[in-house]
Amino acid sequence: QVQLMESGGGSVQAGGSLKLSCEDSRGTFSSKIMGWYRQTPGNQRELVATITAGGTTNYADSVKGRFSISKDKAMRTMFLQMNDLKPEDTGVYYCNSYVGNIPVWGQGTQVTVSS
Repeated sequence: QVQLMESGGGSVQAGGSLKLSCEDSRGTFSSKIMGWYRQTPGNQRELVATITAGGTTNYADSVKGRFSISKDKAMRTMFLQMNDLKPEDTGVYYCNSYVGNIPVWGQGTQVTVSS
């Protein structure tokens, strides 16, 4: 069973930074696209950023210019660098990948931004 393991969440003040990491239990990300999603209080899970195996990135409008998604060359770890955090970024952040066409999710990591 494939597992995704997130780390790096925490509590920061507005304007601060956090870096999330995600590792695939297979030892490498083998899907064509991977990404980060978040669920903020009272809302459905939403896309934050995606990255393809070739390195093409895509971002939600709300995080463009502040967040950066990346992966290491060995594709063992995926990252989400979050800068200039805002209170509205507070939520649970989930790592996402695929096994074939089946989505796989991490357990989530809490990010709390105080004003």
